[in-house]
Amino acid sequence: MSSPAADPALSVTDLRKSYGTRPAVRGVGFTAERGVLTAVLGPNGAGKTTTVECCAGLRRADAGTIEVLGRAVVSGARSAGYPAELRARVGVMLQDGGLPQAPKAGAVLEHVARLHHAPADPSQLLDRLGLRTVARTSVRRLSGGQRQRLALAAALVGRPELVFLDEPSAGLDPQVRLDVWELLRELRDAGVSMVLTTHLMQEAEELADHVVIIDDGRVVARGSPGELTGPEVVRVLPRQADDVAAVAAVLRHGLAGHDRFAVSAHSTEVTVQSAQPPDAAIVAAVGTALAEAGYGDAQIRADRRTLEDVFLELTGRRLGGPQTALAPEEPQRREPA
Repeated sequence: MSSPAADPALSVTDLRKSYGTRPAVRGVGFTAERGVLTAVLGPNGAGKTTTVECCAGLRRADAGTIEVLGRAVVSGARSAGYPAELRARVGVMLQDGGLPQAPKAGAVLEHVARLHHAPADPSQLLDRLGLRTVARTSVRRLSGGQRQRLALAAALVGRPELVFLDEPSAGLDPQVRLDVWELLRELRDAGVSMVLTTHLMQEAEELADHVVIIDDGRVVARGSPGELTGPEVVRVLPRQADDVAAVAAVLRHGLAGHDRFAVSAHSTEVTVQSAQPPDAAIVAAVGTALAEAGYGDAQIRADRRTLEDVFLELTGRRLGGPQTALAPEEPQRREPA
């Protein structure tokens, strides 16, 4: 048996959850290692939020196994729940905040801090997340982005070993989003384990050490961003998407004498991978093969596939889209003390 220090922060095996007759999670399994940020991606309705809520102890699973910081909280159809000792080591940030609306923002954070044995300094978190000026404003009068930052502060103030983050930068303006990303990087570097859901592919690409892609209630891919995107390739985008199959066939034939090339057709493009990073000679060989077959107007570029490319290929959908009805960042009127 492994020692507690060797246990992952989160281990999920064959997790299942249905709402009535509709399966939402169909045997999800993945591991989030300690001291890394694991991003769970999926289109709307894929089951990622239900999965994370079950892992965070906010929703009861129908079946499967969930271990948090080395302790089983779900086994089969039985839920052991989160004991107080474990809850003190786990932080949870919900997208809808889960915050009381009447108290002032600063008072809410101070209250949460008092629930922990050795919390972080609430005032420092308020400063770090740009909430000092609204500390005396009631939660209900905060903008959507400000409530998100307060929910993040509440999840972090207890100095958790593992924190679940549901859309942590939803509703934030670009500069504040960058500040939040920097804070999350610092926490990860300090050894905090994080499991994050997001609709922002850039957020996953910037922050994630490990990525889990869920679609239709199942894990369809997992690995580091580099493992999922693969090596640098030559990408060929035909002028007409209907020409993808024909262009792939042309390149397989035209490059047949070069055993170092592997040609793959995707939804809107063709990729050419070689044993070595693509150079000018490889790009030229691709261009010559296309021109000779009458596809000289196709775009050719050498770069790495993105997580967005991988996600689109696996799910047929793009990750980005409407996130929530959160109001954008805007100045708020302060209340009197």
